[in-house]
Amino acid sequence: MTGAEPYRIVILGGGTAGWMSAAALAGLLPAADYDITLIESDEIGTVGVGEATLPHIKTFNDMLGIDEAEFMRETAGTIKLGIEFVDWLREGARYIHPFGTFGDRWGGVDFQHHWAQARLDASDDRSLQAYSFAVAACHANGFEHPNTDPGSIRSTYSYAYHFDAGLYARYLRGWATARGVRRLEGKVTSVVRDGESGAVSALTLEAGAQVAGDLFVDCSGFRSLLVGQTMQVPWIDWSEWLPCDRALAVPCLGVEPITPYTRSTARRGGWQWRIPLQHRIGNGYVFSSRFCGEEEARRTLLANLDGEALDEPRLLRFAAGRRAQGWAGNCVAIGLASGFLEPLESTSIFLIQAAAIDLVALMPRRGEGIDARAVREFNRLFGIHYDRTRDFLVLHYTANERVSEPLWDHVRTMVLPESLAHRLALFRESAAAPEYSLGLFSRDSWLSVLEGQGVLPSAANPLTHRMPATERQARLDDLAARIALNAAEMTPHGEFLTGYCASKATARPGAASAA
Repeated sequence: MTGAEPYRIVILGGGTAGWMSAAALAGLLPAADYDITLIESDEIGTVGVGEATLPHIKTFNDMLGIDEAEFMRETAGTIKLGIEFVDWLREGARYIHPFGTFGDRWGGVDFQHHWAQARLDASDDRSLQAYSFAVAACHANGFEHPNTDPGSIRSTYSYAYHFDAGLYARYLRGWATARGVRRLEGKVTSVVRDGESGAVSALTLEAGAQVAGDLFVDCSGFRSLLVGQTMQVPWIDWSEWLPCDRALAVPCLGVEPITPYTRSTARRGGWQWRIPLQHRIGNGYVFSSRFCGEEEARRTLLANLDGEALDEPRLLRFAAGRRAQGWAGNCVAIGLASGFLEPLESTSIFLIQAAAIDLVALMPRRGEGIDARAVREFNRLFGIHYDRTRDFLVLHYTANERVSEPLWDHVRTMVLPESLAHRLALFRESAAAPEYSLGLFSRDSWLSVLEGQGVLPSAANPLTHRMPATERQARLDDLAARIALNAAEMTPHGEFLTGYCASKATARPGAASAA
């Protein structure tokens, strides 16, 4: 609206959530129409929500026009092509969840149906892993930017990053403030609300100043000061399905080679992460306090590091779940203020990104109030992102053969969310995998974990019979051979980093953060 004052957005909290939100709002909204302020206090610690990410983060950075090589240099970044899962199905078993496709559609039928039919015919005993270029690249410790030719086997994968989460927040802080975001240092001591509407009108700082706004973004972490405490949005507890509620995190010295993937290793009381950066390795043990004590977790973690520990393990406490709504009144929760899912598949930064982008798309325009329809749509998307991510994480736990271990016995026999139980039954009966247009994980992600966790189909799409078995097998053989040949020729990951984005960061104590 011409002549109206700029719409005032106040972000409470910094860290990854606050500065990703600030960067998205400053980078994607018309600068003249919005006034953006971020309040944070250096005295309030932040929980590192991620050193490992998903390919969506590249999309986020690209949308903002962030230079990839510069960003990786500044954050000691490395490439992530997937996640290796060790001992999750049973001790000695391993597989990779790759960022890429398994084959393509043949004769109008998704690839996994042809793979499943070949297995059922006993004509092909190869794992689905043999048909992913990203898996082969992980095994080869190689990386090159994907080929832009869609006909090339080297175009069938994407990638994410490992980076220092603290350095990423610092990088985005500089990026956002250079584009007009105003940063205020201080602690919020009270929330001022409108007496009639109940909307938040201002935040009072410890020094006495009040910061007024039209819309408030709650990035206050687990406190959820605005959406949880002030707006009283209920918490939906998912600990019955995701019982891990503790994590010990510690950095250690790096080793060669720098692998282009995260590693997750199942342990008696939970699982351990390993995330290689240019200057160190991030490690942690996620565990359930019902089944594992802190001292046992500490001993296990420190006994399974690749290099010398650079600090004492730092304990993080959390609970799995989400707020019933992400947007209430004129307050929007992003990051830990909105919910938390353990770092098993590096989903925290994606959930921040998704909320920030959805907020940009539904943001009130200058001179206008909040549209209730926009709030409902934001909350619909918010629920989809969290609920489908929850199901994917629970899949890793419940499909296991780690018998006589209390945690693993519990998650294997628990009653599942109905949505996940349906997906598991459908895949077992027909090889049909989720093909979501919304939500985080694609069909290929589900396929890798389903097979990796021992969930195999008993039938395939009948349309596969339109292709002669000999032709199917010839195509499978050709695809596996092309993948193996091209992966063997890739540039070593370490060599790529040296030539593209070598960081000046050095290993140091106090650098632990969650996966």
